This record gives sequence, structure tokens and C-alpha cells, in this order.
Amino acid sequence: LSDANLIGANLIGADLRGANLSGANLSGVYLRGANLIGADLRGADLSDSDLSGANLSGVYLIGTDLSDAYLIGANLSDANLIGANLIGADLRGALFSRLKSDNTMNTDKTLERLLSYSFDAIDWDYDKLTNEEKSIMTKEEFEDIKTKYKKPWSIQN
Repeated sequence: LSDANLIGANLIGADLRGANLSGANLSGVYLRGANLIGADLRGADLSDSDLSGANLSGVYLIGTDLSDAYLIGANLSDANLIGANLIGADLRGALFSRLKSDNTMNTDKTLERLLSYSFDAIDWDYDKLTNEEKSIMTKEEFEDIKTKYKKPWSIQN
């Protein structure tokens, strides 16, 4: 499936564990609740896609376009996001434990620092952050990030 053109496809709940989707055009794809554990999505276009509740644990997202994607409640544990574009992505409730990223990731720099600390964006509530997470940003910076990256509730769970 590498370099496949699957624009707007309905893959809700699909089992794509270990799939090679590198370079694929998955713009606008519906992958809600999909299992993508260990999949290779390097260089793929997932812009405007719905990955809410998807399991992206251990996924290679190097250089992947996730701009304006819905990642609400997605599991990104152990994912590799080096060079990924997350501008405008909805990350509410997403799990980022042991996330691999670097300074080439296209996001706000403060969010990038937050992600590098394996932040779990539960409810986007500053008071629920650990002391370590709070040490990398002020409440004002957090609110700015929340405003910039948290989209309004437009997807029904």
C-alpha cells in the first residue's frame, strides 16, 4: 500500500497493524478506532484525516503531514514524529508516552517541548499536568497552545 491514493476512504476500525503506507495519500481518510500498531506512515499525507481513538502505538510518522487531523484520544505511545506536521491537529486526550520527536517537527515550539516530555493531553487542563510538565511552560503559554491547537467539538464521539 506504499504510495497508494486513498483520499477520503472509509477505514473506520480497520486493522492495519504493520501496514506499509509510506508515501500514501490518506488525506481526509476516516480511520477512527483503527489499529495501526507498528505501521509505516513515513511521508504519508494524513491531513484533514480522522484518527480519533486510533491506536498509533509504535507507528513511523517521520515527515508525515498530520495538519488539521483529528487525533482525539489517539494512542501515539512510542510513535516516531520526527519532522511531522501537526499544525492545526486536534490532540485532545491523545496519549504521547515515550514519543520520539525532534526540533524538525512542524508545531509550535512550546507544544514541541511539551510533547517531548510525553505529555498526556487529558482534557487540556493545566491543573492536571505533572510538576515536570508544568516546569516547561507557564499557564499562559499552555492556554495559548490550547487556543491554537484545540479545535471546537465538531466530531461526535
